[in-house]
Amino acid sequence: MAAPCSIVTGGTGYVGRFIVEALLQAGHEVTVMGRRPPVEGFFSRAVAFVPLDLEPSALDRSAFAGADFLVHGAFDHEPGKYRGGEGDDPAGFRRRNLEGSLALFDAARAAGVARTAFLSSRAVYGPRPAGVRLAETDPARPDTLYGEIKLETETRLRAIGGVSLRITGVYGPAGVGKTHKWAGLFRDYLDGKPLSPRVGTEVHGDDVAAAVRLVLEAGDVEGKIFNVSDLVVDRHDLLSIVQRLTDCPHPLPMAADKASVNAMETERLQSLGWRPGGAALLEKTVRTLIFTE
Repeated sequence: MAAPCSIVTGGTGYVGRFIVEALLQAGHEVTVMGRRPPVEGFFSRAVAFVPLDLEPSALDRSAFAGADFLVHGAFDHEPGKYRGGEGDDPAGFRRRNLEGSLALFDAARAAGVARTAFLSSRAVYGPRPAGVRLAETDPARPDTLYGEIKLETETRLRAIGGVSLRITGVYGPAGVGKTHKWAGLFRDYLDGKPLSPRVGTEVHGDDVAAAVRLVLEAGDVEGKIFNVSDLVVDRHDLLSIVQRLTDCPHPLPMAADKASVNAMETERLQSLGWRPGGAALLEKTVRTLIFTE
């Protein structure tokens, strides 16, 4: 039996790398589409590479021939920004990230790709009263252009049977030559700099990748939306792990109000067998990030 063939757009990004690795480990032949090819050793084994420009007119439709799955994680934005990533070009931001995504979906469908999974965001929900949990059936009310585009892309994909994953903040080790998301925070704490309280929801990149693989391979998920989230992480608690592992004498930031967080319901994804790593994986990962990066 031939190995499945998967295309991952944005596969060299922070989240995309986890997805590519999970598919490689599952025996998929993977093609990465993005701005630049991966550096040597970025993945555990070789992948094909196709340059990707999200301008709809620039799409190479021939790249989808023979593919079984498409995972769309590429997003065009100003460096370091998603919300507010449009800069002074909101029209171009919308064209590339909405119309460009729809062109990808159309090309995949025309080539006979069996399933498309789109990496959306919890930003589609928009603001909620403190402590209200977020379920996939809740009305979406995004308050940023980023969230609006993610929601509109979801809606258009749903009409043709694709699957969307609303992903929260993602943590985990970065790829070769890249820095993990908490590197600056850990460094500031170890240097004794004052830090403000902060709390948010997080999920490990490996757990995101496991969710993607599940929705690609599951049976009756066409047109569905899945929340992908694991922990409510307080900066105080996160840095307490760093403090314990390093014997750092510096004081921790004040604890934030965890009860105010809008945590995401994940029962729909868990019904497929998804089991995130929880606090144990967070602790293991922090230890790895401190002593290996």
